[in-house]
Amino acid sequence: MTHPPGTAAVWDALGGDPALLSRISYLTRAGALPARLPVRALARACVGACALAAAELAATRAGRPVAEVRVDDGALATAFTSERHLRVDGRAPVNFAPLSRFWRTADGRVRTHANYPHHRARLRAVLGVGPDATVEEVAELLAGRSAYEVEETVYAAGGLAVALRTPEQWAAHPQGAAVAARPLLSRERLDDAAPRVVRGARPPRVLDLTRVIAGPVATRTLALLGADVLRVDAPDLPEDPDAHADTGFGKRSTRLDLARGADRRTFETLLAGADVVVTGYRPGALDRFGLAPRALLERRPGLVVAELSAWGAYGPWAGRRGFDSLVQAATGIGAVEGSAAEPGALPAQALDHGTGYLLAAGVLRALTDQAREGGSRVLGLALARTARWLVHELPPEPVVSEGRLDPAPWLAETDSALGRLRYALPPVSFAGGPADWARPPGRWGTDAPVWASHG
Repeated sequence: MTHPPGTAAVWDALGGDPALLSRISYLTRAGALPARLPVRALARACVGACALAAAELAATRAGRPVAEVRVDDGALATAFTSERHLRVDGRAPVNFAPLSRFWRTADGRVRTHANYPHHRARLRAVLGVGPDATVEEVAELLAGRSAYEVEETVYAAGGLAVALRTPEQWAAHPQGAAVAARPLLSRERLDDAAPRVVRGARPPRVLDLTRVIAGPVATRTLALLGADVLRVDAPDLPEDPDAHADTGFGKRSTRLDLARGADRRTFETLLAGADVVVTGYRPGALDRFGLAPRALLERRPGLVVAELSAWGAYGPWAGRRGFDSLVQAATGIGAVEGSAAEPGALPAQALDHGTGYLLAAGVLRALTDQAREGGSRVLGLALARTARWLVHELPPEPVVSEGRLDPAPWLAETDSALGRLRYALPPVSFAGGPADWARPPGRWGTDAPVWASHG
C-alpha cells in the first residue's frame, strides 16, 4: 500500500518497525481539511502513526499480533476541529477573544493572543488602554506602530504577540534556524532502568502538566487508550471551561500549589506512582519545582517524560510563551494561507492537534520500547517544529476546491457534570481498540490527587 506523504517519516522518527506500516489503511473523503499547505497529509500521518503505536503497545502487552489500523479522513478532520464542534447544553464555545486576532501595523501585520485575562491585561498595559478599550481603539493604536516593535514590547511585558512573517523570513530568523536544525520529535534513552509498564500489568499512570490544546489532546488520547490520566494545575492559573470540556474526556483533574509544602508532598507521592509525565509549559518554567526531565528521573527512574513547547527548548525564543495561532503567524503559514496583506490560517489548529497526536504516539512507542528494553525515556516536541515540517518538508498537495465535509457521523453526545455535551469522537482507531472515552470530563480541578488504578 502507498501511504500518504509523511506517515513513513513520522513512524521512522518514532523508532517504529517499518514493516508495521502495512497494518494501516486509509479512507479518503472529500472536503477534509482543504488548504494550500498539506494539512490533510499532516493529519493522516500524525493520527495514523498514533493509532499504529497504540495497536503495537496493545499487542505487546497482550502478547498478540498488531491489529489493523484504519485512518478515516472524516474522523480526523472532525477531531482536528473538536473545539469548534463542542456544545455544552447546546451552547457553542467562544474560541478566540476579541483581542486575539491579526492587526494592521505601520509596516505589516501582528498577531496577538489574549484569551486569558492576564494576557489581555498585559497587552492593554503595553498599549496604555484600560479594560474597556474597544477593538477599534486598539486597532488605531497598533496601526501607528511597527509589528516587530509590538512583538518585542508585548513579550517583554509578559504578553503574547508575533509579527507576521513569510516562510523565508522565518527561516532567516535565529529561532527559525534553530528549529530547522532539530528533528520533528527528539527521543532519548538515558539509562537502563527497569520498565514501569509490563505485560499484563495495570494501565500506565500519566501525570498531565499541560494546558490549552496540544498537550491536553495528547493526554486525552492516552486516556482513550486506557491510561490513568490525572491532570494537575496550579490553583491560581485560570482555565477556559470550554477548553477543559473539549480536552478533558477520559481524564481526572486536580489542583496543587507546588509552592506549598503539603501540596508538594502530595505531588511527590503521585510522582512515585507515575509511569509517564507530560509537560506543556514554557521550557524551564517548571524547573524550580524539580520538574525538569533529569530531575524527575532522579526521583523516579524508568519514567517516560514528554516535553511540549511552542517554539522549542532551544534558540533565542526558547523561553517565550506561544500558541498555535501565533506559531502559524510567525512561521509563514499565515502568509501562505493568505498573503502578506491579508493573512490567512489553516482550516484547523493543526499544529496543536497534530503535535498532540505526535506526542501521544511518542509516549506509546516509548512504552513499547521500554517493555522490550527498559530505560528512562525523554521526548521533546515543539509546535514550531511541526510547522517547519508542514511548510518545508511534507510534499505539496494539489489545492482542490472540494465540497464541505459533514461532521455528523463523527460527533456524539453524552451527559456530564458540565451538562449535555456534543463532542468529536476520537480519530485513533484500530481493530479491537476503543471507539470512545470511558468517561466524560468532570469539573476542572475537583478530583482527588490520587491514582485511580491500583497496583
